[in-house]
Amino acid sequence: MRVNQINVEKGMTISDLVNQFDRSGVLGAGRVARACNILTDMLRDDDMKVFMSLGGPMIPGGMRNIVTQMIKNGHVDLIVSSGANITHDLLEAFGGSHYRHEGRDDEELNEEGIGRIADINVGSDDFTVFETEIIEIFEKISAEKNHVSIQELLYEIGLMVDDDNSFVATAARNNVPIFAPGLIDSMTGLQLWIFSQDHDFVVDAVADMHYLSDIVFGAERVGAVLLGGGLTKHYTLASNVIKGGLDAAIQITMDRPEAGSLGGAPLEEAKSWAKARCGSSLASVVGDVTVIFPLIYAAALDKLEGD
Repeated sequence: MRVNQINVEKGMTISDLVNQFDRSGVLGAGRVARACNILTDMLRDDDMKVFMSLGGPMIPGGMRNIVTQMIKNGHVDLIVSSGANITHDLLEAFGGSHYRHEGRDDEELNEEGIGRIADINVGSDDFTVFETEIIEIFEKISAEKNHVSIQELLYEIGLMVDDDNSFVATAARNNVPIFAPGLIDSMTGLQLWIFSQDHDFVVDAVADMHYLSDIVFGAERVGAVLLGGGLTKHYTLASNVIKGGLDAAIQITMDRPEAGSLGGAPLEEAKSWAKARCGSSLASVVGDVTVIFPLIYAAALDKLEGD
């Protein structure tokens, strides 16, 4: 099949552009188009549960409203998030913000109590508000129960957050479970540890596996949207090994495969571990999630609207 040249025309929709990528079919354009087609098929399949993993600075990087909107649209059935993305979602829910970095020296930022994530800044004052608010929430939850799974904890937190743009709150209100196996490796985890020093409050990571396995076994098919790599990607893949692997998945990551890291591993590799089924629909895109996923999801919405 020949490579068709990409045409860009005035008045094109996003799906028109991605269709041009599809006609080309090669390099990054071809991979983006394949990922969009797989995502669209996932969202069309009423019998497919869609898992989403959030690794890397998705929320500080501007993806918060997109994740929340996907939940509201019924396009996500389960989320696996890093503790950091949960923390940064709650930070904004409690009135904090993320700011553009303006090239200042990191030692100066340290003196002013400002932390940097690439070209994103977060102030210590915002974290102070976060710490106060999250401890109050822990107090309310622990007054009712002293032993919860991580998923149960995040559900209870979400019910107490008053912010329509919060993915943690929106997930709770729409019964979309959030799993965060690395929660302790975050500011939320640090505050949880501090709280546990003088409270009888246990958060049980193993307990999540019972609920998660029930979801996997109860699903006719499972698809995954893997944003970033690392623990959240692997937890999503590994949770499906008990049933023979994912039926479909897309991943977007900046990680490269040469070093053998999970984050950079192409999804085809997951077939060897039965974390993706043989014959499953898979697409791996190397690139910045904050650029590529909004493009893919917007194009998928166009395609779904045309159904």
